[in-house]
Amino acid sequence: MKKLLVALAFASFGSMAAPAVVSSDTVVEVNPIVEKFQALGLTVKDIKPSPIPGLKELITDKGVMYANETGQFLIQGTLIDLDNRVNLTEQALSGVRKSGVAEYTDSMIVYKAPEEKHQITVFTDITCGYCRKLHREIEDYLDAGITVRYLAFPRGGMRSEGYNDLMNVWCASDKLKAMTDAKAGEKVAKVDNCSAPVGEHYQLGQSFGISGTPAIILEDGTLIPGYQPAAALKAQLEAVQ
Repeated sequence: MKKLLVALAFASFGSMAAPAVVSSDTVVEVNPIVEKFQALGLTVKDIKPSPIPGLKELITDKGVMYANETGQFLIQGTLIDLDNRVNLTEQALSGVRKSGVAEYTDSMIVYKAPEEKHQITVFTDITCGYCRKLHREIEDYLDAGITVRYLAFPRGGMRSEGYNDLMNVWCASDKLKAMTDAKAGEKVAKVDNCSAPVGEHYQLGQSFGISGTPAIILEDGTLIPGYQPAAALKAQLEAVQ
């Protein structure tokens, strides 16, 4: 059975230079497709061969995309290997998420389980209902041995009030209390001269294909969009060990 490209959106953006296969360290410097994609608002971080001859896999700041060898056609969607029952796009994104999350360990707000068995990374906003529900049940996750690590994802974007509130939470002297208070609906205290990587967290989440909160990243890079109760999440984590 041939490999199929499922649920793809095709868009022609005119003639672009053909992408070479280069390493992630040098792609920005040597590949002319990068400049062309920047004109479309896309930052290309890496270009690799895809399993389909003539099609390139692009790791961008908006997720995984594909382009033909001339760069004339950009394809956005999910690549499925039906013979092996593998979602190749999700497989590529899992690796990107795992490495990307590791770069921001130092700027997470962490609720550590006393007897940690698993870690989850949650892109969160303080205003969304299910983010608040997850946080109200934080002790259930900790009791299940699941450490919860928060990264910021202001749903309204970087010019929203939610962005400002998240900045102040991340700049608070007691970040854990500030997060809990904010999730309880209390007014977020302003912190003077606040500098926090909330914008970087937001852009990182977008590069993972995240568009809403909460978004849970498992240790292997798997994305779970939306809330999961502690018991169900524990069962899923133990099933993949």
